[in-house]
Amino acid sequence: MPLSDKEKMVAIISNGIAVFSLLQERDSLPKNTTIYDFILKVIPEDIKEELNVELIDEIFQYVSSAHSS
Repeated sequence: MPLSDKEKMVAIISNGIAVFSLLQERDSLPKNTTIYDFILKVIPEDIKEELNVELIDEIFQYVSSAHSS
């Protein structure tokens, strides 16, 4: 069964959060790059319509809490 656009979006955002965190730890990001800017750049255009700040926040909160427990 193929993934829905929303499932693809969740996977890409989760991966984007992980990559952003690693780059941030290594001080490898351009100055003033926010997680939102970073994720906007990695989301494919064909599913970008599904993207919203609330979804990024929700996934970030879930990933953060899952790793802290």
